[in-house]
Amino acid sequence: MLKTSERIDHLLSRLGYCSRSEVRDLLREGRVQVAGEPLRKASTKVEAAQVRVDEAPIDHPQPLYLLYHKPLGRVCAHDDPRAIYQDFPPRWRYRRPSLGSVGRLDRETSGVLLLTDDGDWLHHWTSPRRAIPRRYRVTLREALCDDAAQRLAAGTLMLDGEDTPCRPAALQRLTDHEVLLTLTEGRYHEARRLFAALDNLVLTLHREAFGPFMLNELAPGQWRELTGDERVMGTTV
Repeated sequence: MLKTSERIDHLLSRLGYCSRSEVRDLLREGRVQVAGEPLRKASTKVEAAQVRVDEAPIDHPQPLYLLYHKPLGRVCAHDDPRAIYQDFPPRWRYRRPSLGSVGRLDRETSGVLLLTDDGDWLHHWTSPRRAIPRRYRVTLREALCDDAAQRLAAGTLMLDGEDTPCRPAALQRLTDHEVLLTLTEGRYHEARRLFAALDNLVLTLHREAFGPFMLNELAPGQWRELTGDERVMGTTV
């Protein structure tokens, strides 16, 4: 929840501007104003809407809710030079709580990824009990076997190294080598491992939809903020 009043050193450090000790330098240099007046004391409580840093409004004092088109080659880890977070404003990497992804896509998978620093919202969309549908476009090395859809829909397929079957999955055949696969759980590398269980190999994997969220015209590496309606979409059930 957005705080209505907060110490200026807490606010600026929480939003990634600098450390709490470095806030004093900003204040001493007159770079922070509140209601048009320079602020001098780090302990002063302020309302974020009134704060300006270098004459600009505070950058997103409210939580972030983002829809991102993850490109191939990017990873979801924070401490990796190939991290998806390189595609966002540098200051956002230092926000607290940190910006995190709703689930993960591996380096060789592209497509829809949601990100937020709102822990409750993140938990809602990652909770296994909600069985959020995820739709993937998959290309395969071998022609799809005739009974693949039935075997996936049965909910009895076992992944290598696991002792419980996967939930039923929906398969739409586009060609012998291209399919749409819809999953409702997020096991590790599940799509690739499902087709391995069918004696096939995934060549390309792209997530087209996560629940109600789709990329539409968003290009690889691009992102946009979710609208207010999108942020509450599906969170009331």
